[in-house]
Amino acid sequence: MALPLKALFASLLAIASTLSDLRVANAAVAHHRSSSWRHAAHHVVGNRMHYHHHRRGHVHSGNHHSPAKHNRPKFAPGPWKQAHATFYEGGSGTFGGACGYQDVVQQGYGYQTTAVSTAMFNNGQTCGACYEVKCVDNPQWCQLGQPSLFVTATDLCPPNYNLPSDNGGWCNSPREHFDLAKPVFTTLAKDYTAGIVPVQYRRVPCRKQGGVRFTITGNPYFNLVLVSNVGGAGEVVSVQVKGDKVPWTTMQRNWGQKWETNAMLVGQSLTFRVRASDGRFTTAWHVAPPNWQFGQTFEGKNFK
Repeated sequence: MALPLKALFASLLAIASTLSDLRVANAAVAHHRSSSWRHAAHHVVGNRMHYHHHRRGHVHSGNHHSPAKHNRPKFAPGPWKQAHATFYEGGSGTFGGACGYQDVVQQGYGYQTTAVSTAMFNNGQTCGACYEVKCVDNPQWCQLGQPSLFVTATDLCPPNYNLPSDNGGWCNSPREHFDLAKPVFTTLAKDYTAGIVPVQYRRVPCRKQGGVRFTITGNPYFNLVLVSNVGGAGEVVSVQVKGDKVPWTTMQRNWGQKWETNAMLVGQSLTFRVRASDGRFTTAWHVAPPNWQFGQTFEGKNFK
C-alpha cells in the first residue's frame, strides 16, 4: 500500500538523521582509539627511556666502583676539652713510633707531633688526627699570649700504673693526655722545667701539603701499606686496594696506620680507597704503576 507523500518524506528524514549519528559515533570511536594508541605508545617509550637511563647509571657505577656519596660536610673542629701536656725526648725517626711513621719530618708532619694517652689512641685509629692545644690557667708555666699549637697524633704515650695518675702516671687510663715532641713543648710552656702544664684542646681538620701517601712494603705474598699525610679528619678507618686483576679488597689494620693484605698485587696498577672517621672517602686511581717496587711511596688525591 503506498504511503502518503508527507509520511514518505518524514521516513526519509529519519533515515538520514540515523546515518549522520552513526558517522559521528564512528568518528568518535576512531579518535578514541587513535588517542589511546598514542597514549599507550608514549607510555611504552617513556618506560623504555627510563629503563635505558637506569641501565646507563648502573653501568657507570659498575665501571668506577664508586661508593654512594652522601654529600657529607667537611670535617669541622670539635668541642674544647681539658687535659694536660708533658714532653718526651726523641727525633724525627722516633716521634712516629707507634703509628708506623718512619720519619715525621720527611713525611710532612715536622716536629708538630704528639703522643697521646691510651684513652685517646684508640688502638691506632687516632694516628693522623690533628689537635689545637692551648696552655691555660697557669701563669707560672704557660706562655701567656702565645698562639695555639697545632699537632698531629703520631705516637702512643703508654700508661705507667706503678705511679699515680696525678703524679707521674699521666697517661694512665682514663686520662686524656698529650706527650708532646720536645722541640714544640716550649710553644706552650715557658721552659722545660714546667714538666707538665694544663691545656685546653680540640680536634681540628688536618691541613696537609700534597696528597695522601701510600708506602708499600712487604713481599709478593704479604703487602703492608703505610697510609700517611691524610687531610680532613686525619683518622683512617678503612683502606681498600684494587689491582688490574684483583677486585676491590678490604685491607686489615696491622698496627698504627699500616694496613695489610695477602692479595697478589705485584705487576698490577694499584688503586687505593681511604675512608676517614667522618665517613668521607678519597680514591687514588692507578696511583702505583704496574712496575711498582716494594719500598716505594706513591701520592694520591687528598681530602679537601
